[in-house]
Amino acid sequence: MSLSRSVLRKLPAAGLIVAALGLAGCSQEKAEVKDIIRPVKVVEIAQAHDTRTLSYSGSVRARTESALAFRVNGKITQRLVDIGQHVASGDVLARIDPVDYDLSVKSAQAALDAAERQVETVELARKRAEQLFAKNFAPKSQLEQATLTYDQAVATRDSARSSLDQAKNQVGYTDLKADRDGIVTAVSADVGQVVGSGTPVVTVAVDGEKEVLIAVPEMEIAEFKPGKVVKAGFWSDDRLALEGKVREVAGSADPQSRTFAVRVSLPNDPRVLLGMTAGIEASAANERQLVSIPLSALAQKDSQSIVWTVDRGADTVHARPVKVAEFAADGVRVAEGLKPGDVVVAAGTQFMTENLKVKLAGDTVLQSASAADSDARQVR
Repeated sequence: MSLSRSVLRKLPAAGLIVAALGLAGCSQEKAEVKDIIRPVKVVEIAQAHDTRTLSYSGSVRARTESALAFRVNGKITQRLVDIGQHVASGDVLARIDPVDYDLSVKSAQAALDAAERQVETVELARKRAEQLFAKNFAPKSQLEQATLTYDQAVATRDSARSSLDQAKNQVGYTDLKADRDGIVTAVSADVGQVVGSGTPVVTVAVDGEKEVLIAVPEMEIAEFKPGKVVKAGFWSDDRLALEGKVREVAGSADPQSRTFAVRVSLPNDPRVLLGMTAGIEASAANERQLVSIPLSALAQKDSQSIVWTVDRGADTVHARPVKVAEFAADGVRVAEGLKPGDVVVAAGTQFMTENLKVKLAGDTVLQSASAADSDARQVR
């Protein structure tokens, strides 16, 4: 009986010991919990390029465009071509009324006939004077007078002959002809219109070399010099890419747009048609090297723009101040604070703290800068 009471008295102490051991075990479990390592996606800063790309759009046109006009005045009676029609050298494009010029030919012909008859008449008088002078029946002055009259008649005949040729030429000028093969790109006058000599009637784009006309702002015109090699792409066919050369740069800016006209010669390619929209890309020296990073990589700390860089040796992140140059559609341009080889946290910057342990997610560091729609890219 006394033994069972002693046992009963010891039971509460044993319970306390068991409880204490349980608490000690929980404490040891908590002590053994390891630090959490956060996986992150990153971008690696690549070597910045020393050049940049300038891109401008323009239209394909013929290197030579001729605005053809009549060489005489008159009323247009026929137009024989339409816009887009191909013409060959010598083809008649339009005609003006030739009636007045036909009359001029007849008048010049009559004047020439009269002059020739006059030459025949004075030639007989000259020969007669020579015969009389040879027989001493006429003085020498009479012979000289007859010779002068003959020379004058010959000169008048030659003048009449030239007037006839000129009148015939004017009749020929009533037909407007193409002087070279090409395509009609504009018609400036039509049937019934009275035009003066030199007034443009039809514009023909001459077959042969084509070029692209672009407008370049004054800030970039120094990058375009005659002979510079550029790339030409075409909106109608992404597979069509040609190498062109700057042929001509305008000496002054357009007074309205304040841009300079630049003409780029293209190699002969049947796929390139007049009027097509073309894009010209040219390389230019970089005045300053900017690093591009995703917008999600940029953070703020104490009113200072920062990024979180990863120390690959310690697998920890550290805040680094940066100087933002500009914001672009594809991210942020950083002027100072980053260098090639730096690894920057690309997302989740709000969870970063100084010296936080991180783990790079998969092989994202090795991904290329040109990988489209990639969360982790190598950028420059």
